[in-house]
Amino acid sequence: MRYLKLSLLLSFIVFYQSCKQFDKTKRDIISNDSIKYAKNFSIQYFNDYKKIIIRPFSGTEERSLEFILAKDISKVPEGTDPDMIIKIPVKNIVVTSTTHIPMLELLNEENSLKGFPNLKYISSASTRKLIEAGMIRELGNDENLNTETLLDLNPQVLVSIASDVPNPVLENIAKAGIRIVPDADWLEQTPLGRAEWIRFFGALYDKDALADSIFIAIEKEYLKVRNIAKTAKEKPTILSGVMTKDIWYLPAGESYMANFFKDAHTDYLWAETPGTGSLSLNFENVLETGQNAHYWISPGHYTSLEALRDANRHYVRFNAFTSDRVYSFATTTSPQGGVLFYELAPVQPQIVLKDLVKTVHPELLPGYEPYFLKQLK
Repeated sequence: MRYLKLSLLLSFIVFYQSCKQFDKTKRDIISNDSIKYAKNFSIQYFNDYKKIIIRPFSGTEERSLEFILAKDISKVPEGTDPDMIIKIPVKNIVVTSTTHIPMLELLNEENSLKGFPNLKYISSASTRKLIEAGMIRELGNDENLNTETLLDLNPQVLVSIASDVPNPVLENIAKAGIRIVPDADWLEQTPLGRAEWIRFFGALYDKDALADSIFIAIEKEYLKVRNIAKTAKEKPTILSGVMTKDIWYLPAGESYMANFFKDAHTDYLWAETPGTGSLSLNFENVLETGQNAHYWISPGHYTSLEALRDANRHYVRFNAFTSDRVYSFATTTSPQGGVLFYELAPVQPQIVLKDLVKTVHPELLPGYEPYFLKQLK
Protein backbone atom coordinates (compact mmCIF):
# COMPACT_ATOMS: atom_id res chain seq x y z
CA MET A 1 0.00 0.00 0.00
CA ARG A 2 1.29 3.40 -0.88
CA TYR A 3 2.41 5.48 2.06
CA LEU A 4 1.80 9.21 2.11
CA LYS A 5 5.21 10.79 1.90
CA LEU A 6 5.50 13.85 4.04
CA SER A 7 7.97 15.28 1.56
CA LEU A 8 5.06 15.88 -0.83
CA LEU A 9 3.90 18.67 1.43
CA LEU A 10 7.12 20.56 0.80
CA SER A 11 6.18 20.90 -2.88
CA PHE A 12 3.59 23.47 -1.81
CA ILE A 13 6.24 25.73 -0.33
CA VAL A 14 7.53 28.67 -2.31
CA PHE A 15 11.24 28.11 -2.81
CA TYR A 16 12.45 31.43 -1.56
CA GLN A 17 10.70 30.96 1.76
CA SER A 18 12.76 27.90 2.60
CA CYS A 19 15.89 29.94 2.03
CA LYS A 20 14.95 32.70 4.45
CA GLN A 21 17.10 33.10 7.52
CA PHE A 22 15.74 34.06 10.92
CA ASP A 23 17.17 37.55 11.59
CA LYS A 24 17.01 38.55 15.24
CA THR A 25 18.77 41.85 14.73
CA LYS A 26 15.93 43.67 12.98
CA ARG A 27 13.57 43.95 15.92
CA ASP A 28 13.50 43.33 19.62
CA ILE A 29 10.24 41.43 19.80
CA ILE A 30 7.60 40.01 17.51
CA SER A 31 4.03 40.17 18.77
CA ASN A 32 2.31 37.03 20.05
CA ASP A 33 -0.04 37.54 17.11
CA SER A 34 2.55 35.85 14.88
CA ILE A 35 0.74 32.66 15.95
CA LYS A 36 -2.52 32.91 14.01
CA TYR A 37 -4.66 29.93 14.99
CA ALA A 38 -3.16 28.02 17.93
CA LYS A 39 -4.47 29.10 21.33
CA ASN A 40 -2.21 27.06 23.58
CA PHE A 41 1.22 28.49 22.75
CA SER A 42 2.87 31.66 21.51
CA ILE A 43 6.40 32.73 20.64
CA GLN A 44 8.18 36.01 21.30
CA TYR A 45 11.47 36.81 19.57
CA PHE A 46 14.14 38.97 21.19
CA ASN A 47 17.58 39.95 19.94
CA ASP A 48 19.43 37.17 21.76
CA TYR A 49 16.76 34.63 22.63
CA LYS A 50 13.19 33.44 22.08
CA LYS A 51 10.44 32.90 24.59
CA ILE A 52 7.90 30.11 24.13
CA ILE A 53 4.78 30.55 26.24
CA ILE A 54 2.82 27.32 26.59
CA ARG A 55 -0.70 27.15 27.98
CA PRO A 56 -0.97 23.41 28.58
CA PHE A 57 -4.35 23.50 30.29
CA SER A 58 -6.77 24.57 27.56
CA GLY A 59 -5.31 28.01 27.05
CA THR A 60 -5.42 29.09 30.70
CA GLU A 61 -3.13 32.11 30.89
CA GLU A 62 -2.75 31.92 34.68
CA ARG A 63 -1.15 28.48 34.41
CA SER A 64 1.15 29.16 31.49
CA LEU A 65 4.79 28.04 31.28
CA GLU A 66 7.54 30.18 29.80
CA PHE A 67 10.69 28.68 28.29
CA ILE A 68 13.68 30.73 27.16
CA LEU A 69 15.41 29.38 24.04
CA ALA A 70 18.88 30.70 23.29
CA LYS A 71 21.98 29.80 21.30
CA ASP A 72 24.15 31.54 23.89
CA ILE A 73 22.90 30.84 27.40
CA SER A 74 24.95 33.73 28.78
CA LYS A 75 22.65 36.18 27.01
CA VAL A 76 19.37 35.15 28.62
CA PRO A 77 17.83 37.63 31.10
CA GLU A 78 19.31 37.61 34.59
CA GLY A 79 17.20 35.82 37.14
CA THR A 80 15.70 33.35 34.65
CA ASP A 81 14.98 29.97 36.22
CA PRO A 82 17.71 27.64 34.84
CA ASP A 83 15.12 24.86 34.54
CA MET A 84 13.24 26.97 31.99
CA ILE A 85 16.23 27.59 29.70
CA ILE A 86 16.79 25.46 26.58
CA LYS A 87 19.93 25.74 24.49
CA ILE A 88 19.12 25.71 20.78
CA PRO A 89 19.19 24.25 18.30
CA VAL A 90 18.12 21.09 20.11
CA LYS A 91 20.36 18.21 19.06
CA ASN A 92 18.65 15.27 20.73
CA ILE A 93 15.06 14.87 21.83
CA VAL A 94 12.47 12.44 23.13
CA VAL A 95 8.83 12.84 22.09
CA THR A 96 5.87 10.91 23.43
CA SER A 97 3.14 11.06 20.76
CA THR A 98 3.13 9.65 17.24
CA THR A 99 1.70 13.00 16.11
CA HIS A 100 5.10 14.55 16.89
CA ILE A 101 6.92 12.30 14.41
CA PRO A 102 5.63 13.91 11.18
CA MET A 103 6.58 17.35 12.48
CA LEU A 104 10.16 16.23 13.11
CA GLU A 105 10.27 14.74 9.62
CA LEU A 106 8.97 17.87 7.93
CA LEU A 107 11.78 19.77 9.64
CA ASN A 108 14.30 17.07 8.62
CA GLU A 109 15.04 16.39 12.28
CA GLU A 110 13.96 12.77 12.73
CA ASN A 111 17.62 11.87 13.32
CA SER A 112 17.51 13.89 16.53
CA LEU A 113 14.89 11.54 18.00
CA LYS A 114 16.60 9.26 20.53
CA GLY A 115 13.73 7.56 22.33
CA PHE A 116 9.98 6.96 22.18
CA PRO A 117 7.40 5.04 24.25
CA ASN A 118 5.80 2.12 22.38
CA LEU A 119 7.89 2.15 19.21
CA LYS A 120 5.47 -0.30 17.60
CA TYR A 121 2.94 2.50 17.11
CA ILE A 122 5.18 4.58 14.83
CA SER A 123 4.08 4.18 11.21
CA SER A 124 6.47 6.44 9.29
CA ALA A 125 8.74 4.48 6.96
CA SER A 126 11.74 6.77 7.39
CA THR A 127 11.53 6.80 11.18
CA ARG A 128 11.04 3.04 11.26
CA LYS A 129 14.36 2.67 9.45
CA LEU A 130 16.00 4.54 12.32
CA ILE A 131 14.25 2.23 14.80
CA GLU A 132 15.46 -0.85 12.94
CA ALA A 133 18.99 0.57 12.91
CA GLY A 134 18.87 0.92 16.70
CA MET A 135 19.00 4.71 16.60
CA ILE A 136 15.78 5.18 18.59
CA ARG A 137 15.37 3.42 21.94
CA GLU A 138 12.21 1.89 23.38
CA LEU A 139 10.99 3.76 26.47
CA GLY A 140 8.13 1.55 27.63
CA ASN A 141 4.74 3.22 27.75
CA ASP A 142 3.38 6.73 28.30
CA GLU A 143 2.21 6.13 31.85
CA ASN A 144 5.37 4.38 33.01
CA LEU A 145 8.40 5.56 31.06
CA ASN A 146 11.61 3.57 31.48
CA THR A 147 13.49 6.04 33.66
CA GLU A 148 16.80 4.19 33.49
CA THR A 149 16.87 4.21 29.69
CA LEU A 150 15.71 7.79 29.55
CA LEU A 151 18.41 9.00 31.92
CA ASP A 152 20.98 7.04 29.92
CA LEU A 153 19.86 8.79 26.73
CA ASN A 154 19.95 12.16 28.55
CA PRO A 155 18.02 14.11 25.90
CA GLN A 156 18.08 17.89 25.99
CA VAL A 157 14.28 17.99 25.80
CA LEU A 158 11.42 15.59 26.43
CA VAL A 159 8.20 16.73 24.79
CA SER A 160 5.36 15.35 26.89
CA ILE A 161 1.61 15.37 26.32
CA ALA A 162 0.04 18.17 28.35
CA SER A 163 -2.04 16.86 31.23
CA ASP A 164 -3.53 18.07 34.52
CA VAL A 165 -2.57 14.77 36.14
CA PRO A 166 0.78 14.85 38.03
CA ASN A 167 3.37 12.42 36.67
CA PRO A 168 6.00 11.39 39.25
CA VAL A 169 8.20 9.85 36.54
CA LEU A 170 8.43 13.14 34.64
CA GLU A 171 9.07 15.00 37.89
CA ASN A 172 12.05 12.74 38.64
CA ILE A 173 13.37 13.11 35.11
CA ALA A 174 13.18 16.89 35.39
CA LYS A 175 15.30 16.74 38.55
CA ALA A 176 18.03 15.10 36.45
CA GLY A 177 18.24 18.22 34.29
CA ILE A 178 16.15 17.07 31.33
CA ARG A 179 13.77 19.79 30.16
CA ILE A 180 10.17 18.58 30.19
CA VAL A 181 8.16 20.64 27.69
CA PRO A 182 4.40 19.92 27.49
CA ASP A 183 2.79 19.85 24.07
CA ALA A 184 -0.85 20.95 24.14
CA ASP A 185 -1.57 20.59 20.42
CA TRP A 186 -4.26 17.99 21.12
CA LEU A 187 -6.23 20.63 23.04
CA GLU A 188 -6.54 22.90 20.00
CA GLN A 189 -10.09 23.23 18.71
CA THR A 190 -9.30 23.99 15.07
CA PRO A 191 -7.42 21.97 12.45
CA LEU A 192 -5.12 24.87 11.57
CA GLY A 193 -4.55 25.59 15.24
CA ARG A 194 -3.29 22.07 15.76
CA ALA A 195 -1.13 22.08 12.63
CA GLU A 196 0.44 25.37 13.70
CA TRP A 197 2.32 23.54 16.45
CA ILE A 198 4.97 22.81 13.85
CA ARG A 199 6.13 26.35 14.69
CA PHE A 200 6.72 25.16 18.25
CA PHE A 201 9.08 22.46 16.99
CA GLY A 202 10.63 24.91 14.54
CA ALA A 203 11.57 27.15 17.46
CA LEU A 204 13.21 24.26 19.33
CA TYR A 205 15.38 23.41 16.32
CA ASP A 206 16.01 27.07 15.43
CA LYS A 207 14.28 26.44 12.12
CA ASP A 208 11.62 29.09 12.50
CA ALA A 209 11.65 30.18 8.87
CA LEU A 210 11.29 26.62 7.58
CA ALA A 211 8.48 25.85 10.03
CA ASP A 212 6.71 29.07 9.04
CA SER A 213 6.92 28.25 5.35
CA ILE A 214 5.62 24.72 5.92
CA PHE A 215 2.67 26.01 7.91
CA ILE A 216 1.92 28.75 5.38
CA ALA A 217 1.71 26.05 2.69
CA ILE A 218 -0.65 23.97 4.85
CA GLU A 219 -2.79 27.01 5.60
CA LYS A 220 -2.94 28.09 1.96
CA GLU A 221 -4.12 24.70 0.77
CA TYR A 222 -6.59 24.29 3.64
CA LEU A 223 -8.20 27.68 3.03
CA LYS A 224 -8.34 26.99 -0.69
CA VAL A 225 -10.29 23.76 -0.11
CA ARG A 226 -12.53 25.45 2.46
CA ASN A 227 -13.42 28.15 -0.05
CA ILE A 228 -14.19 25.52 -2.68
CA ALA A 229 -16.51 23.78 -0.21
CA LYS A 230 -18.42 27.03 0.34
CA THR A 231 -19.54 26.93 -3.30
CA ALA A 232 -21.59 23.77 -2.70
CA LYS A 233 -25.31 24.30 -3.16
CA GLU A 234 -26.28 22.02 -0.29
CA LYS A 235 -25.05 21.19 3.19
CA PRO A 236 -25.52 17.45 3.78
CA THR A 237 -26.28 16.37 7.33
CA ILE A 238 -23.62 14.48 9.27
CA LEU A 239 -23.78 11.78 11.94
CA SER A 240 -20.53 10.79 13.67
CA GLY A 241 -19.13 8.56 16.38
CA VAL A 242 -20.18 5.15 17.60
CA MET A 243 -21.45 3.25 20.63
CA THR A 244 -19.00 2.09 23.30
CA LYS A 245 -20.93 -0.21 25.61
CA ASP A 246 -24.08 1.80 26.38
CA ILE A 247 -22.75 5.25 25.45
CA TRP A 248 -22.53 6.88 22.02
CA TYR A 249 -19.51 9.18 21.89
CA LEU A 250 -19.46 11.85 19.20
CA PRO A 251 -17.73 15.22 18.71
CA ALA A 252 -19.08 18.21 20.65
CA GLY A 253 -20.02 21.26 18.61
CA GLU A 254 -16.86 23.27 19.31
CA SER A 255 -14.45 20.36 18.91
CA TYR A 256 -11.60 19.72 16.50
CA MET A 257 -13.62 17.28 14.38
CA ALA A 258 -16.74 19.45 14.40
CA ASN A 259 -14.66 22.26 12.92
CA PHE A 260 -13.62 19.96 10.08
CA PHE A 261 -17.31 19.28 9.38
CA LYS A 262 -18.02 23.01 9.44
CA ASP A 263 -15.18 23.82 7.04
CA ALA A 264 -16.35 21.06 4.67
CA HIS A 265 -19.67 22.95 4.39
CA THR A 266 -21.81 20.29 6.04
CA ASP A 267 -24.60 20.40 8.59
CA TYR A 268 -23.18 18.52 11.56
CA LEU A 269 -26.27 17.67 13.58
CA TRP A 270 -24.62 18.45 16.93
CA ALA A 271 -22.86 21.62 15.79
CA GLU A 272 -24.75 23.77 18.29
CA THR A 273 -23.81 21.75 21.36
CA PRO A 274 -21.27 23.35 23.71
CA GLY A 275 -17.91 21.78 24.47
CA THR A 276 -14.60 21.00 22.81
CA GLY A 277 -14.41 17.29 23.61
CA SER A 278 -16.93 14.48 23.16
CA LEU A 279 -20.63 14.22 23.87
CA SER A 280 -21.86 11.16 25.75
CA LEU A 281 -25.36 10.25 24.59
CA ASN A 282 -27.61 7.22 24.68
CA PHE A 283 -28.70 5.42 21.54
CA GLU A 284 -32.21 6.85 21.54
CA ASN A 285 -30.91 10.43 21.63
CA VAL A 286 -28.66 9.82 18.65
CA LEU A 287 -31.31 7.93 16.69
CA GLU A 288 -33.83 10.71 17.19
CA THR A 289 -31.46 13.35 15.84
CA GLY A 290 -29.39 11.40 13.35
CA GLN A 291 -31.61 8.69 11.87
CA ASN A 292 -31.99 10.54 8.57
CA ALA A 293 -28.47 11.97 8.36
CA HIS A 294 -27.05 11.88 4.84
CA TYR A 295 -23.61 10.63 5.93
CA TRP A 296 -22.13 8.77 8.86
CA ILE A 297 -18.50 9.88 9.24
CA SER A 298 -15.94 8.16 11.46
CA PRO A 299 -17.75 5.26 13.18
CA GLY A 300 -14.87 4.50 15.52
CA HIS A 301 -12.44 1.71 14.67
CA TYR A 302 -14.80 -0.27 12.44
CA THR A 303 -13.54 -1.08 8.95
CA SER A 304 -16.57 -2.78 7.38
CA LEU A 305 -20.35 -2.50 7.44
CA GLU A 306 -20.57 -6.11 8.55
CA ALA A 307 -18.38 -5.48 11.59
CA LEU A 308 -20.40 -2.38 12.42
CA ARG A 309 -23.69 -4.26 12.14
CA ASP A 310 -22.37 -7.16 14.22
CA ALA A 311 -21.37 -4.74 16.98
CA ASN A 312 -24.92 -3.40 17.27
CA ARG A 313 -27.80 -4.62 15.13
CA HIS A 314 -29.65 -1.33 15.70
CA TYR A 315 -27.16 0.55 13.51
CA VAL A 316 -29.22 -0.58 10.50
CA ARG A 317 -31.93 1.85 11.62
CA PHE A 318 -29.82 4.75 10.35
CA ASN A 319 -30.44 5.77 6.75
CA ALA A 320 -26.73 6.43 6.22
CA PHE A 321 -26.07 2.76 7.01
CA THR A 322 -28.75 1.32 4.74
CA SER A 323 -27.74 3.74 1.96
CA ASP A 324 -24.04 2.73 2.14
CA ARG A 325 -22.95 6.21 3.14
CA VAL A 326 -20.72 5.27 6.06
CA TYR A 327 -17.10 6.49 5.83
CA SER A 328 -14.18 5.75 8.11
CA PHE A 329 -10.64 6.98 8.76
CA ALA A 330 -9.70 3.58 10.21
CA THR A 331 -9.12 1.67 6.98
CA THR A 332 -5.95 3.49 5.89
CA THR A 333 -3.18 1.79 7.84
CA SER A 334 0.58 1.36 7.81
CA PRO A 335 2.34 -1.99 7.32
CA GLN A 336 2.53 -2.16 11.13
CA GLY A 337 -1.26 -1.81 11.35
CA GLY A 338 -1.33 1.72 12.72
CA VAL A 339 -4.15 4.01 11.61
CA LEU A 340 -2.37 6.73 9.63
CA PHE A 341 -5.07 9.29 10.34
CA TYR A 342 -4.06 9.52 13.99
CA GLU A 343 -0.38 10.06 13.20
CA LEU A 344 -0.55 12.28 10.13
CA ALA A 345 -3.84 14.19 10.22
CA PRO A 346 -2.79 16.78 12.84
CA VAL A 347 -0.11 18.14 10.51
CA GLN A 348 -1.97 17.33 7.29
CA PRO A 349 -5.40 18.91 7.91
CA GLN A 350 -5.68 20.03 4.30
CA ILE A 351 -5.79 16.37 3.25
CA VAL A 352 -8.48 15.53 5.82
CA LEU A 353 -10.56 18.46 4.57
CA LYS A 354 -10.09 17.37 0.95
CA ASP A 355 -11.24 13.87 1.89
CA LEU A 356 -14.37 15.22 3.55
CA VAL A 357 -15.21 17.61 0.72
CA LYS A 358 -14.69 14.89 -1.89
CA THR A 359 -16.97 12.57 0.11
CA VAL A 360 -19.89 14.94 0.65
CA HIS A 361 -19.45 17.24 -2.39
CA PRO A 362 -17.79 14.90 -4.93
CA GLU A 363 -18.39 17.24 -7.86
CA LEU A 364 -16.19 19.96 -6.32
CA LEU A 365 -12.91 18.01 -6.44
CA PRO A 366 -12.89 16.07 -9.73
CA GLY A 367 -10.04 13.61 -10.01
CA TYR A 368 -9.18 13.68 -6.31
CA GLU A 369 -8.98 10.34 -4.48
CA PRO A 370 -9.45 10.48 -0.68
CA TYR A 371 -6.46 9.28 1.29
CA PHE A 372 -7.64 8.86 4.89
CA LEU A 373 -11.43 8.71 4.57
CA LYS A 374 -12.81 5.60 2.84
CA GLN A 375 -16.29 4.20 2.30
CA LEU A 376 -17.09 1.12 4.35
CA LYS A 377 -18.08 -1.92 2.33
